[in-house]
Amino acid sequence: MPESVDRSSATKAGPLSQTHRHPMIVRASSLVVASILSLLMLTAVVPPIVADQSDRAVVNAPITLLTSPIDGEIESLAASPGGSVEAGDSLAQVSNVRLDRGTLISLEEKAADAREKLASAQGKKETDRAYLKLLDSEIAAETEQLKAQLQSQITELRARVAESDSLSAEKKALVDRQSDMVSRDAASIYMLKPTTHQYSAALHNTDAENAKLNQKIAQLDALEKGIYVGDDLIALSTLVQKRRDIDLDEKRMEVEEKELSAILDDHEHLISAERKRLETLAEAEVRATSGGQILSVGASPGRHVNAGDSVASLVDCDKRFVVAIFSYRQGQSMKVGTRVRVDGASFGAGIVTAVLPKTSDKIDDRFAVPFPQTERRELYAIITPDDRGDGAVRPEVAAQHEQPTSCDIGQWVTVTKDDGIVPSMSVTWRRVETLITSWSNRKSPLQRVDDHNERTRETGFAMLAAAFRSAPQSLRQMPDPKDWTSRTDAIVAR
Repeated sequence: MPESVDRSSATKAGPLSQTHRHPMIVRASSLVVASILSLLMLTAVVPPIVADQSDRAVVNAPITLLTSPIDGEIESLAASPGGSVEAGDSLAQVSNVRLDRGTLISLEEKAADAREKLASAQGKKETDRAYLKLLDSEIAAETEQLKAQLQSQITELRARVAESDSLSAEKKALVDRQSDMVSRDAASIYMLKPTTHQYSAALHNTDAENAKLNQKIAQLDALEKGIYVGDDLIALSTLVQKRRDIDLDEKRMEVEEKELSAILDDHEHLISAERKRLETLAEAEVRATSGGQILSVGASPGRHVNAGDSVASLVDCDKRFVVAIFSYRQGQSMKVGTRVRVDGASFGAGIVTAVLPKTSDKIDDRFAVPFPQTERRELYAIITPDDRGDGAVRPEVAAQHEQPTSCDIGQWVTVTKDDGIVPSMSVTWRRVETLITSWSNRKSPLQRVDDHNERTRETGFAMLAAAFRSAPQSLRQMPDPKDWTSRTDAIVAR
């Protein structure tokens, strides 16, 4: 009886204790989950605000785009990513065989037309000059002849004037004698009238001869002065007028020659400039404007490029820097001049040289890689490598990371203040993950032996396949079916 009583009491206590145990487990689990969630929230929110470490940092550098100066095809390309160049080095050769020479042809046609007109003007000018020489000689000869003729006419007229003077004196003496006879009533007055009229006629004849003499003297004086008056000088005046017309035409040709010469010189200058332009457009070289390393090459031999297209991008590794993102609360502690450690790059330390609140696409285009995207209340810290002590290039560190170029451009790094206390949780979790991964990758000795055997088998199969590929062709041929039949029969007989 007591045993049965104990058993019944035990059976009653068991369910009761289990009912009390389940709420405790639920409370403990809830407490653990809440603690984990609280820890995760704290590690996700608090450290980014006050962390002295950032893995959102990238190595960057100013970039220089090397563009094609002309349209054409790339004949040769000497640029390769990661290669070092010096200022003035030729990186690419661009040629253009499809040039538009219409402007040059038009200028050459205009120059040829101006050249022909100039030659015509020069020929006409020379002809006018030769004609002027002939006219000058003809005018000079006729002038001398007319001068001699006028001189003789003047001499003749002077003689006639003297003769008229003598006749007038004779008539006057006769008039005086008859007048004296009439006054003495020795003669009739009717005899005096004819003599008086003759005397008057002699005086008028003298005046006429004097007028002719004066006219010839005036003509001679005008001829000597280049004035041609009188019927005798009409032919000479015509020659002189023609000479003047030819002289004016010669001067007009001279002016036209100067104009055509100036036009031809302008055309020649334009043709020379156009030829030089075509020469520069027909072939050009893409040269490095400064020393550095080739970051990327955007063209290949035989590819067509337009003027201004990027052929390659050049980065100056001496001007590299690190762009790191920190919280606004770290703005005071990350001020200019702060020394930091850089993990993951070939240099181990740096100095903050600038703090930027934000950037833009226009600014990003001037650098090798875009700046990392920031969130609210974050800023950029620009860090330059420190060439003193820890800032020296470390080849062993650079060998552990795959880098787009030999100067770490585009490499993600971790930046930590020298006196930093609060780490970045992303860096902490990554290190924990790396530690767990390295620990889980450790294998037992038996697994190592199995891996060694597996590698041995793979090596043996590879050697067998190589030997089969190197066997003679005759050994690799299929045997005759009769041989297979005979061999099968022999095996069956056994």
